[in-house]
Amino acid sequence: MLSGAARMAKMRMPAVAGRFYPGTPEALLAEVDQHLRAAARPQRIKAIGCLAPHAGYMYSGHVAGAVFAAMELPKRFVILCPNHSGRGRALAIMSSGAWRTPLGDAAIDEDIANALMREFPAMEEDAEAHRHEHALEVELPFLQAQIGDMRFVPICVGTARLDVLLSLGEAIAVVMREAAAHSGEPPPLLVTSSDMNHYEPDALTRAKDARAIAQVLALDARGLHEVVQRENISMCGYAPTVAMLTAARALGATSAELIKYTTSADVSGDRSAVVGYAGIVVT
Repeated sequence: MLSGAARMAKMRMPAVAGRFYPGTPEALLAEVDQHLRAAARPQRIKAIGCLAPHAGYMYSGHVAGAVFAAMELPKRFVILCPNHSGRGRALAIMSSGAWRTPLGDAAIDEDIANALMREFPAMEEDAEAHRHEHALEVELPFLQAQIGDMRFVPICVGTARLDVLLSLGEAIAVVMREAAAHSGEPPPLLVTSSDMNHYEPDALTRAKDARAIAQVLALDARGLHEVVQRENISMCGYAPTVAMLTAARALGATSAELIKYTTSADVSGDRSAVVGYAGIVVT
């Protein structure tokens, strides 16, 4: 267990609080609760993984809320996100410390993080890739609001090499399987943070997104990689999604469900240049 001083030294401070989501605990909790309640189900899904969007909450918070309200949530998570800034290592992990949001501090699961680094040495300790990256940060309040003592492993993916992504997914599956077997706790949930196609007309974005979503629903990691590149679909987190699908299949996933899909036009009314948002649960 980290001492207070050590944890502060390894504290990742919020980068987009007050911009992508409310910056005060009261306002943030109210908005997260609103999105979760609006999507409440009588029975939650026992999931292996999921895909959730990461735009500002006014645009995609209702989609993220629908995803996280749909699943039974464990206390541990492996969260993969893209690298929008290009900073840091191609496969960047933080293996200790915590991330702060207005809802408190989310601790990094050191055991799983260190096991991943042993299983997949291409993963490198690198806080810089995470320092200004919003894609993972915006998911945390949805988990914190429901799981007070959650732990997670942050992985920032800055490579699109298919062989690397497939190997990463296989390594994640090995570690998650071992973590569940040794801890006696439910297995960690695998979360991928991604928006869909960016800044094209609404009709074109919906058509492109449908092709990418079809591959995710088919649990086809290679197919997703191929269609995104062939069709020039600007899905920012397709690389971590490839790794997530690979891990999920190795862990026994057999199906996926599209929980919700929308575009920014449904909020802004501007259909000339939109961003797509999909929420998908993998079981």
